[in-house]
Amino acid sequence: METRASFETLGEVVADERSRIAFGKAGVRKDDRYAIAVNDDGEILLTPLASIPKRELIVWENADLRASLARGLTDSAKGDVHDLGSFDQYVEID
Repeated sequence: METRASFETLGEVVADERSRIAFGKAGVRKDDRYAIAVNDDGEILLTPLASIPKRELIVWENADLRASLARGLTDSAKGDVHDLGSFDQYVEID
């Protein structure tokens, strides 16, 4: 069996009666997430995923916002911060 570059053959598995395959030998743990792709030869590629809350997705979609947050974190780590006072006036209490 040919193995693609940078892949290591770990063994052989058999699908159970519900078409499930165990991936413990590959280091997969409970609740890990993967994107699944299948090519014309039937090879299956699993790509590890990390899920984030939808409200945080804007940071990954907006390069300017991501750069601004990175600058803010860098400034904070250096202690280059300024007290802007209370923001209580912006809180809406239902």
